[in-house]
Amino acid sequence: MANHKSALKRIRQNEARKLRNRYYHKTARTALKVLRNEEDKAAAAEQLPKVISLLDKLAKKNIIHKNKAANLKSKLTKHVNKLA
Repeated sequence: MANHKSALKRIRQNEARKLRNRYYHKTARTALKVLRNEEDKAAAAEQLPKVISLLDKLAKKNIIHKNKAANLKSKLTKHVNKLA
């Protein structure tokens, strides 16, 4: 166990950030799942900018890698454009 006061604080901060990041990551995965399962093109096109914004924010905070965010945005855009 850590002995220094700063190390104890770092442990507390890391735990808090881990929980926060896990929440953001899970929220993003749910949003992706909802968009992928959407059948209506109008509804999907309405959701797409919100999901893209969410992915950009996660990439900016280093919760997901920027290339992963770009790949997901590309796939989702292709999916929405393919809907009839």
